[in-house]
Amino acid sequence: MSKLDEFWMVQAIELAQRAADLGEVPVGALVIRNDKVLGVGYNQPISGSDPTAHAEINALRDAAKNANNYRLPGTTLYVTLEPCAMCAGAIVHARVDRVVFGTCEPKAGAVVSQQRFFENPWLNHRVNLTADVLQERCAMQISHFFQQRRDAKKRVREQANLDG
Repeated sequence: MSKLDEFWMVQAIELAQRAADLGEVPVGALVIRNDKVLGVGYNQPISGSDPTAHAEINALRDAAKNANNYRLPGTTLYVTLEPCAMCAGAIVHARVDRVVFGTCEPKAGAVVSQQRFFENPWLNHRVNLTADVLQERCAMQISHFFQQRRDAKKRVREQANLDG
């Protein structure tokens, strides 16, 4: 893990906080080319009423718009959580060179946890992968978010029992 990877992952973590502030699962992503931000994104499927509005997809869309090209060769995608199958497919189609992620997604992660999507021999593009960059910090951000949600639901149940 390089200091540069850590630097960009901190930026992704800050983007993830924007998602949390909207009540979304805190995942942030950014696309980098030549040490410059080409695109940014964070989870917005709920607030955007869009099931495809994952952080990676939003960052890829922003990068493609800024590059004026749907292909993004020479780029690295930084994301706080392991990509799902949809995002992994979009990464391949965009021709991203490298993906760096923070923490695994044991239920829906498609690059190391549940499958190794990027290793499929039939893919026409190879993606380099770096995992576990600032893993503890990324995992804590997500764990904290879900703990807050559970606590809020518990308070609602307790209040309903007091009122009922």
